[in-house]
Amino acid sequence: MKKLIIASCLFCFAIQLNAQVKKVKHVVLIGCDGFGAYAVPNAKMPNLKKLMETGSWSLKARSVLPSSSAVNWASMLMGAGPTEHGYTEWGSKTPEIPSATTTKYGLFPSIFSVIREQKPNAKTAVVYSWPGIGPLVEKDAISIVVPGNDNDDFCTDTAATIIKRDKPYFTFVHLDEPDGTGHGIGHRTPAYYEQLQKVDIRIGKIVQAVKDAGIENETIIILSADHGGTGKGHGGKSLDEVEIPWVINGVGVKKNHEIKDVIITYDTGATIAWILGLKTPQSWRGKAVGDSFQ
Repeated sequence: MKKLIIASCLFCFAIQLNAQVKKVKHVVLIGCDGFGAYAVPNAKMPNLKKLMETGSWSLKARSVLPSSSAVNWASMLMGAGPTEHGYTEWGSKTPEIPSATTTKYGLFPSIFSVIREQKPNAKTAVVYSWPGIGPLVEKDAISIVVPGNDNDDFCTDTAATIIKRDKPYFTFVHLDEPDGTGHGIGHRTPAYYEQLQKVDIRIGKIVQAVKDAGIENETIIILSADHGGTGKGHGGKSLDEVEIPWVINGVGVKKNHEIKDVIITYDTGATIAWILGLKTPQSWRGKAVGDSFQ
């Protein structure tokens, strides 16, 4: 009887993890380049901290190694690590290791092709500041692709316009700061924390766009980063470089909750797929961050 009860509980848990979050029709992913989790407690970021207070968060989520940009943006969007998708360096434009599998779009499967294959009429959008994002996304699988040419304010305003006008099913907004300041002046410097205040204003504009679009009650917002940094660089194994913030807010999300789950950046893509009720590719290694949800 005990075995039967345990089996029944596990079956119910499996069903729960495969269920779509009720009422969610939109997901917005905000990615802040070079944003180390260490900076959050002392940063003046009222918009981000409001998302944390009214949602769930972890300051112990981790990048994959190396703690560099392209390898981690690929992992975040592709639900797997560099051994599978093959992007292994800071500025990878093509996989240094052949991708374990590819879609009809010629790249390792990402959240964009997952959406396109299972929700062919869904509108998706990508607005990115760092040009290195371009080679990592399946452009033919995405409805709206806007390169921002290292201009975070342009990216923020453009993303806000798209959210209000088009109300995409999934929107990914990439912002290049505070990475530029980390490289130019240094992490853990007054200038780095000043830059985070500007980043927070941009976050606030995107959150406000969701409200202005009238979709606040059917949207989940996720914020994370590719890596942190130390000194004027990153790519190593220190926690300042590897630990990244992971914040989720919206329908069905626990409020003012510190997530206890272990989170690796490839869990972000898997969480988005789970929220939207989509089946993930066999090649993915990410898992939905179940502790985030009520």
